[in-house]
Amino acid sequence: MVGIDASRGMIEAARPKERKNLRFLLVDINALDYLEQFDVVFSNATLHWIKDHQRLLRNVGRALVQGGRLRFNFAGEGNCSHFFSVVREAMPAAEFAGYFGGFDWPWYMPTVEEYSALVDASGMDDRRVWGENADRYFPDAEAMIKWIDQPSLVPFLAHLPDRARPRFREYVIERMIEDTRQDDGRCFETFRRIHVAARRG
Repeated sequence: MVGIDASRGMIEAARPKERKNLRFLLVDINALDYLEQFDVVFSNATLHWIKDHQRLLRNVGRALVQGGRLRFNFAGEGNCSHFFSVVREAMPAAEFAGYFGGFDWPWYMPTVEEYSALVDASGMDDRRVWGENADRYFPDAEAMIKWIDQPSLVPFLAHLPDRARPRFREYVIERMIEDTRQDDGRCFETFRRIHVAARRG
């Protein structure tokens, strides 16, 4: 078994778990270049950070042995609708707008239909693509804030100077609590998943 990640910190955190047949490598999935080496390629709640899924599916197909299987789940259309609405409101605000010129939206979250077309074009067999409503209630505002801080806000804070980051964070958190807190104190957010299963013929 081989686990990969483009983050050195993630790989360093994982390496103490290595065993005789388990290792972790610092590899950017966009540069995946294995050839017929794996029976299964699996990813859980990560691939919405990858933009070019046509290339991803091609590279994963090459990495699988004949009869090998891929199994993915990642965020799809409708995911994090409150958070996205709030940050899209915050970014053009006068105090922040000057920092987001050329900002590249960091996620790819397709519809089931859009992703089905990509998988159909991949040439894989036994293809299945389906959606899941995984909406979540955070037990309180503090739990939701932890989720906002890591990883949701990270791509936006990276575009801001140090002096502007606390205010942007405060703006987003205040609006998120305002929009999502329920009468019982919990905070609601939409979580939508795309599931993919296929086999290399």
